[in-house]
Amino acid sequence: MAETKREIERKYESDDSGLPDLTGVAGVATVLDKGVTELDATYYDTADERLAAASITLRRRTGGPDAGWHLKLPVAPGIRDEVRAPLGDSIPRTLAALVRSRVRGAELLPTVRLRSDRDLRDLLDADGRLLAEVSMDAVRADRLTGKGGHAQWTEIEVELADGGDPAFLDRVEKRLRKAGVRPSGSTSKLARALADTAPGKKKRRHRPAPDPVTAGDHVLAYLRAQRDAIVALDPAVRRDTYDSVHRMRVATRRMRSAFRTYRRVLDRTVTDPVGEELKWLAGELGIDRDQEVLTERLTAALDELPRQLTVGPVRTRLRTWSHARTGGSRRRLITVLDGARHLALLDALDALIADPPLLPAAAGRPEKVIAKAVRKDFAALAHRIEHALELPPGHDRDLALHEARKKAKRTRYAAEAATLALGDKAAGLVRSTKSLQSLLGDHQDSVMTREALRTIAAQAHDAGESSFTYGLLYGREERRAERSENALPAAWATIARETEL
Repeated sequence: MAETKREIERKYESDDSGLPDLTGVAGVATVLDKGVTELDATYYDTADERLAAASITLRRRTGGPDAGWHLKLPVAPGIRDEVRAPLGDSIPRTLAALVRSRVRGAELLPTVRLRSDRDLRDLLDADGRLLAEVSMDAVRADRLTGKGGHAQWTEIEVELADGGDPAFLDRVEKRLRKAGVRPSGSTSKLARALADTAPGKKKRRHRPAPDPVTAGDHVLAYLRAQRDAIVALDPAVRRDTYDSVHRMRVATRRMRSAFRTYRRVLDRTVTDPVGEELKWLAGELGIDRDQEVLTERLTAALDELPRQLTVGPVRTRLRTWSHARTGGSRRRLITVLDGARHLALLDALDALIADPPLLPAAAGRPEKVIAKAVRKDFAALAHRIEHALELPPGHDRDLALHEARKKAKRTRYAAEAATLALGDKAAGLVRSTKSLQSLLGDHQDSVMTREALRTIAAQAHDAGESSFTYGLLYGREERRAERSENALPAAWATIARETEL
């Protein structure tokens, strides 16, 4: 069974002179010597080191209180989630699954062995509570692939206690700097080991992507960001991290939208099949997402009602309806992410980015090619909005507003991709279409909520229950939709007047 720990730490260079005195750090009452522990860790990666390239580490470590398998996933600079599994000879399946979007069909091999003598100190406050662990690690690294290589160094590591205030690390760093200690140039022991044991000891240098120049460069930069998001979010979706399913779904939509908007930049005979697979993945990701949003809206609406207006077993009926529409998609989604179709899609995205099907317009100036594409999307949005506003309230207008919402979303994504090329004008369009999308989204949510209320009310009636509360909620949703519709003409007039590309 795997468990997860949020790790917030900082690393520093050391010259073997020992740990500086940290009793002067504000808040520290005691520095407790925990002695020296011998740690022995073997790191696993693909032959082309895909995990290391993504700042992910997978290791089997003995020694210390947390011996076992550890997978570290980056969250932010200096912050990682460490997923732990019990010690065993083979890589635990739970951890292997979390790196499948990176590894795919490649084999995970031992790449580096690190042995460390860890001299550990606990920093305690006046009540004896742990503030942070500080260690001085004497590290010996051996590369296990190719011709091998060896390196050794000493570093200081400061790890914040669970639930601690990150500002405390600033106080420790201030004391370390005063003692002449400087932050490490490597983000992890593995990163330093790979650099220092590389053949010829040629340290790898991170080469940032060149600034986009052509229209094709800008579009590809946007597509690359969405591909990276889909891959990087895979472990979070598997771990059911908050909002991860939604964010992965949005990345698929952004990429599909870019394919359609910039069809004069990229050959659609290549991108259309990939877009269809992205649509499939978005559908799998959304099986229960829309239901969850609808249930949350209905629950919130019930919470707003005075208790005397909730007549009958309304909450029980809502739970029954919601559970009946939930198809156990959590297990299904994991099966999808492990499936050959999804992995083939990831390979197709990599291939498209590596060898993009560029058309002649891709070589054009971005301020011309990209601006034209965004203007075309905006014109289509204007047509949809104006058509919807001409219709009388009712079913046809609801459908027209829903189509306008989808077009607003596409225009927003198009403007996002154009921001680097077009600057403030595109950024302004992103903000205005996001606001419009939110207004139209509120209207569509009301439409869907009213449909759900009709269904639940019918089920309640058939069971001999009162439908009073459902009718009351339905009326409230009608008024919400009316408010959205009434606000739309003025909002659209402002957007249309201020938009200039």
